[in-house]
Amino acid sequence: MAFNVLIVDDSRPMRMVIKKTIRMSGFDVGEIFEASNGKEALNVLGDNWIDLVLTDYNMPHMNGLKLLDEMKKDEVLRRMPAVMITTERSQQRIQQFFEMGASDCITKPFTPEEIRQKLNRIMGEPEDGRGKINNGSEGLDF
Repeated sequence: MAFNVLIVDDSRPMRMVIKKTIRMSGFDVGEIFEASNGKEALNVLGDNWIDLVLTDYNMPHMNGLKLLDEMKKDEVLRRMPAVMITTERSQQRIQQFFEMGASDCITKPFTPEEIRQKLNRIMGEPEDGRGKINNGSEGLDF
């Protein structure tokens, strides 16, 4: 089953890196949507079928924690898995992500293998070897 993913990050190049890494990872992805902050993300979530949110923590207008908080207020969105992708390494901050409802936390830099393993676990997909890394003709150029 292919999953629709929303990538929320204020850096367009980082959104491109995350998108490419997800595709290369072998995770069964359908459509990938993008937003540059939490406010935009809420609009995308309201207008589209999204299965999984990957959000940065540090963003203008509405950061990742505030996005998680807003998602918890909605009956449908509160059940949606959300993963923080961040440079934050403080155990206290990471614990705060989980307390606010994050399903997991991925620290930058990350690998396609890490993305595949964590997203498959969160979405209940088996790790049976089908999710092989696909470098394709693009390779890792970031």
